[in-house]
Amino acid sequence: MARKRRRRGNGLGSIRKRGGQYQVIWRENGRRCYDHAPDEDTAKRMLAKRSSDLALGRVGVEPAKPDAPCLDKLAKDWLARRIKTHRSGSDDESRWRVHLAGRIGKLQPDEVTPGTIREIVEAELAAGLASGTCQLLARLLSTFYSDLVERGLAVTNPAKGLPRATRRLIKPSHDPKTTPFVERPADVPRIYRALPDPVNLAYAIGSQAGLRTAEILALQWSSVDLAQRRIVVSEQVQDGVVMRTKDLDSRVVPILDSLLPVLRAAKLAGGGAGQVVPPMRGGSRKRLDPHTLRKNLRAALAACGLPKLTWYQATRHSFASHWVKAGGSIEKLREVMGHSTVLVTERYAHLRGDLFSDADMGRMSVDLAGPVGKILPLTPAGEIGVTVASESQMAQSGGNG
Repeated sequence: MARKRRRRGNGLGSIRKRGGQYQVIWRENGRRCYDHAPDEDTAKRMLAKRSSDLALGRVGVEPAKPDAPCLDKLAKDWLARRIKTHRSGSDDESRWRVHLAGRIGKLQPDEVTPGTIREIVEAELAAGLASGTCQLLARLLSTFYSDLVERGLAVTNPAKGLPRATRRLIKPSHDPKTTPFVERPADVPRIYRALPDPVNLAYAIGSQAGLRTAEILALQWSSVDLAQRRIVVSEQVQDGVVMRTKDLDSRVVPILDSLLPVLRAAKLAGGGAGQVVPPMRGGSRKRLDPHTLRKNLRAALAACGLPKLTWYQATRHSFASHWVKAGGSIEKLREVMGHSTVLVTERYAHLRGDLFSDADMGRMSVDLAGPVGKILPLTPAGEIGVTVASESQMAQSGGNG
């Protein structure tokens, strides 16, 4: 009879396995606290250390101080710094103001737990918010709390302790591999000719070099080397402000044969100084804006009889898909597009079954539709020895035994 597993005493904490990690749970000052460990032995040692220190009064989360800053004030200062350095800073400020400030803005950092985040997620999902947007909220909180922990303003990061049930709730429902794009390469020049100047130049750079929209609008001729056939991408434009690229690092993008004559003609017409993509004629803005790009693209797609696409789908997504369909290296594509890992690049590659070539379909040479011949009976049960088929039987069965 198997020995009954002994339960830990009340108040001694517990250990649970969550995915590939172990979750350590204990109580401090009447509150439930969490931490994580890579394996069970480490989790046991962490829990023993917590229990010992709590018994001796050495550590523990101090009760909230009345004069401690609330999350709303801390987030305001953090977001002000983030807007200057991150491409998503403005979007993060909006997410905090609309979805988070009203729920946790008055709390102090250590009053937020994984359970608090789950309540926020469930409430936002019930209000109709997409699961992918809820995931962005969780990531925003995790990044925010990483800064607070580093500065000593919070003890733990509650967003890193989300259980599997909560992570399932915020799993995006959209499959990026089903994102539409310009599937036929022959349609790319049709769209290019249907666009006015200089929107067609921006479209050519996006669809043949894979640059992001903000990177196209910030591109200078000093970063374009037609002799060496390369573009150095190091800046982007967000809300009229030039800043570093999304990945905070420059990269080199090759100028393909399809893009080279377009850039040569544009440099000759514009003098080769300043912005590569100038503003519209008669416009008061210093640069084209994304709204102008989208508006002209919609008209061009309608004129070509093509389905509706966003600017991103018609340029960057299409570039990555055509690169992969033409047999290009996924590793080189990662470098060109400026992704951190190949896993991110594969989201743009659209490796769908209906896009594989005829050569891919014929790689397996096994013929399952051919004749199988006669099936010879095995030796009857109880008989000793093996029955060997005659040559005539083998010939009739096509050599199959």
